[in-house]
Amino acid sequence: MRWLKAKSFLGRMDGSVTVFGLYLFLATVAIGALALDIANAYRINTHLQVAADSAAHAALLTRETEDAAAAKSTALSIAKIAMPPERHGDVLRDEDIYFGYWDAKNESFQVDSSSSDAVLVDAGRLAERGNRLYTVLLRLFGQTHWDIRRSSVFETYIPTCFREGVVGEDVVEFTSNNLFKEGFCIHSNTFVSFNTGNEFETRSIVSMPDRREISIPSDGFAANPGLSDALRDAAYQLRVLSRVDEIISGVLDPSSPYFRDWIIPGSIEIELDPKSKLDDPEFSTQRIHVLYCAREKQRAKIHAGTDLKDLVIWTNCQLQIGENVTMDNVAIVNTNTGNASITGASGIQLGKDDNCAPGGGVQIVTKGGVAFPQYLKMFGGQIIASGDVSFTSDANGIQGASIVSGGRVDGTTDGVMAFCDGSGMEDNFSAVYFKLAY
Repeated sequence: MRWLKAKSFLGRMDGSVTVFGLYLFLATVAIGALALDIANAYRINTHLQVAADSAAHAALLTRETEDAAAAKSTALSIAKIAMPPERHGDVLRDEDIYFGYWDAKNESFQVDSSSSDAVLVDAGRLAERGNRLYTVLLRLFGQTHWDIRRSSVFETYIPTCFREGVVGEDVVEFTSNNLFKEGFCIHSNTFVSFNTGNEFETRSIVSMPDRREISIPSDGFAANPGLSDALRDAAYQLRVLSRVDEIISGVLDPSSPYFRDWIIPGSIEIELDPKSKLDDPEFSTQRIHVLYCAREKQRAKIHAGTDLKDLVIWTNCQLQIGENVTMDNVAIVNTNTGNASITGASGIQLGKDDNCAPGGGVQIVTKGGVAFPQYLKMFGGQIIASGDVSFTSDANGIQGASIVSGGRVDGTTDGVMAFCDGSGMEDNFSAVYFKLAY
């Protein structure tokens, strides 16, 4: 009888749902724990990446003008704001910030504490740092914490348009019959305007915030071969314009990065009379020349046919450059804010005509405007002007040119705008930009 009762009990299904429900409950708890803790881990992972990116950007931005210690301090401050230590511990430490060089091809970072080219930031919530991310429910299944690490690499770069090209905060306008060679860039933070007969080689660039704003005749694309392919949407902060004052004072200071290496440090500045005949005998190589005017509208003129080489001119006059003046390794800086702070006659040559060989460049920097109305030649030449820039060049007069204007640019070239890929323009004044590399 007892055997029959036991057999009957073993065959009954009563209560099986309760047992199944228990297993289902445990499975639900496990899945919920997994979802909860993984979602939290992804949330912290995202926060860490944002903190690392922000800290890296801040470090490299600071490193441009300050030493590595100051840059690291800035990065640590940003990381603490992004992820407060009282909640997350020290996600970033001084030893987690590395300066050096980024190899994009091989995706590798070379550490060099003296470099300001790139920075690697390694942020984390790790057991070794004492700020591991504890789990909430997964600890019931043996997973007590997560170790999360995120890295960020920022590097500096100079956009093509600022290495070689014509850039304006306002309208940039070119007339007809120009050939823009491969690599040459035209950019406006407003819009670009062309007439007809211009040709754009492959990889030439024409950019503005909205390419649809380009100003061309009704048949403009057909009348300007290659223009449609050259168009880009882009906007830039013209950072170098904010450095004009620093550049102007820096060319006089041997400790400044803007001091020209062809000038003898510590040499006495040569003071020139703006009323005198400024020709070859008045200028000395490897020296700084000062042209001081008592009034803003007072003029000084460099005599026609003068050859300027290996020198710097600092002035506050309205500087006129006579016809056929040539310059080779020359920097001219001007504090004059007038629309005609620097003007030139026909045939002026900025830079050595050496088919893009290194060296021999010319830099002109002014707080005012620049006008070269006739047959300007630029061979590794640079013009940085807070005001407007207008120029006319001859048929083959542009080979390596950088023009940056805080106003508008009007160019009449009727010739070739050639590209040197930076060669011969190594001494140009520049301001770096920053990008997330990895």
